[in-house]
Amino acid sequence: MQKVCICRSLSLLAALLVAGCGIFGGGKEVDPTKDWSVSKLYSEARALLNERNYADAIKMYEKLEARYPYGRYAQQAQLEVAYAHFKDNEPALAIAAADRFIKLYPNHPNVDYAYYVKGLANFNDDLGLMHIISQQDLSERDPKAAREAFDAFKDLLQRFPQSRYADDAQKRMAYLVNALASNEVHVARYYLKRGAFVAAANRAQSALVTYPQAPANEEGLLIMVKAYDAMGMNDLRDDAERVMKKNFPDSKYLNGDLVNKKPWWVVW
Repeated sequence: MQKVCICRSLSLLAALLVAGCGIFGGGKEVDPTKDWSVSKLYSEARALLNERNYADAIKMYEKLEARYPYGRYAQQAQLEVAYAHFKDNEPALAIAAADRFIKLYPNHPNVDYAYYVKGLANFNDDLGLMHIISQQDLSERDPKAAREAFDAFKDLLQRFPQSRYADDAQKRMAYLVNALASNEVHVARYYLKRGAFVAAANRAQSALVTYPQAPANEEGLLIMVKAYDAMGMNDLRDDAERVMKKNFPDSKYLNGDLVNKKPWWVVW
């Protein structure tokens, strides 16, 4: 019995010693970066970013900003955090970081990059994993991200027309214009097929007015012609037809008339 008591006492003593180590800091993990300079933190964070270790890079940038919240390193860290979130497939966090930088440093020499990353994050948000899996066309999805990407790129071009990112932003905007117009036409087509002719014509006209140069307006005009014809609004139908023939003289829809010998819009 005495032997059992001694063993229990030793076990209790060991437990108290372990607890004591925790209480007095003996078991606390030491942060190896605690004495690092701001330049050291930045260089390590940048190295992690270049290695595509985005999660650890973000943690390192956040340490830098927490310890050294002022100065050029902290500002650059905020920009690179936005990029790291974007590359780590966290568009909402990337946009939030870019917006924060734009708000805090609207006159920073690299603020154009914040607008660019914001645009990229929204742009890729509509072209992510679900798009790859479903192969769903952008025109058939909620256009919110596409509109916000367009607005970010537009702000970039208006504020910084000489930016190194302006050319790429312009190309992406050209894609987005037709994608947004296609979304409007997709909705107009939906209304037309269900006999909602007023809604179909209005939605197609909205695309034409808002995105006048978009190729998707070829089908939009066709929808307007068909909707007005279904409602017996011949003058508006003829007006839409004239616009169609003027802007899309080689349209595949117009060519059908030569074969079928009847109004070209009937064959659609």
